[in-house]
Amino acid sequence: MTIFENQVLSLVKKIPKGKVSTYQLLAIRLGDKALARAVGNALSKNPRLIKVPCHRVIKSNGALGGYARGLAKKLQLLQNEGIRIERGKVANLAKCLYHF
Repeated sequence: MTIFENQVLSLVKKIPKGKVSTYQLLAIRLGDKALARAVGNALSKNPRLIKVPCHRVIKSNGALGGYARGLAKKLQLLQNEGIRIERGKVANLAKCLYHF
């Protein structure tokens, strides 16, 4: 893994259960809003899916985005943590959003 990928995974480990963050917020925390796509790419290489909870990273508009084990699994994991999903988006985004 690259230094950048390790930085992304390190940040994601800080997102607490029951909270979500966005690809864009992670990119901003890493120094450049334009890195949002690179954040997603780094998450797709996550070798420890539950230990590094990349299922807690969503799109800025509240949509779920991708997940290595599939969208249905990501939805299940988020709902198990108390995150309400309606029409494919986090319903209570302002309440659930974790800022670094």
